[in-house]
Amino acid sequence: MLGVLGWFLYAGFAVSIAAEDDAGHAAIAVLYPDIGEPYKSVFSTIVEGIEDRARGKVTSFPIAMGANPPPLTDELRRRDIRAVIALGRNGLKVASSLDRQINVVAGGVLSVPEAETQGMLVQSLAPDPALLFARLKSFVPSARRVIVVYDPKQNEWLIRLARDAARTQGLELLALEADDLKTAVRRYQDTFGSMNPKRDVLWLPQDTTTVEESAVLPMVLRESWNQNLVVFSSNVAHVKRGLLFSLYPDNVEMGRYLATAVLASLQPGSSQAHGLQALKQVLTAVNTRTAEHLGVDLRASSQRIHLVFPEH
Repeated sequence: MLGVLGWFLYAGFAVSIAAEDDAGHAAIAVLYPDIGEPYKSVFSTIVEGIEDRARGKVTSFPIAMGANPPPLTDELRRRDIRAVIALGRNGLKVASSLDRQINVVAGGVLSVPEAETQGMLVQSLAPDPALLFARLKSFVPSARRVIVVYDPKQNEWLIRLARDAARTQGLELLALEADDLKTAVRRYQDTFGSMNPKRDVLWLPQDTTTVEESAVLPMVLRESWNQNLVVFSSNVAHVKRGLLFSLYPDNVEMGRYLATAVLASLQPGSSQAHGLQALKQVLTAVNTRTAEHLGVDLRASSQRIHLVFPEH
């Protein structure tokens, strides 16, 4: 779902205005995609989290996918709105064109060029490597080395975080660059030929180059099953396909976090956080059939599991 969600998040947006309430809370505008179910419910849940934390009434102005955005700066100024939460790449694009006096916090994108995050906080849909590695050590205490194949154009920022996270967890991180599919396939072939299932695990990031769904994923699923290798992913859809575990967004908590961040930016004297951040508001999905095949005892872990595959 996460990979699919990431695609839809780029596809359009709507505008939601939260007027200042009687308690004097700052007015916030929320930009989010106007799409059909089941994704409409996903965004409704995120907005619920925003509204819960911001304690303001939210009014929606949906815009169909592909529609030209309305001029927003004058409308926001008329409503005395000084902060915007933008969801998705199109929402971020619109928010980037607003008056610089309006504080912007963005979410619901996998990655954006650093030049596009100037002066604003952008929360990625990519789960924080620190949380992924903590789950890994909880489920597979014998893990010693994490191998990942990644496209630096998409995920260099994430691998920087992963290197620090691996050191904290006492793991070695072997990060292999691949900027095209052919190179990625060769990297995986070499990796499967040298992995030790007693200590090595493979991590699939959300990467359209190196985690290609029609060629790479079937190969990874086949080889990991045949060789009894632990593979975890940043995409929850891969757990349904047969990988051991993943982390996926807690949409309500994500909304609350974005609201907290944007409200903090409005405090007098505050210096707004900026740059791309990994997602910390996450839930855990596991594949019990794969765990049984690998001899992983999920009951021995203290981690709470929120989604189980295969579904019964």
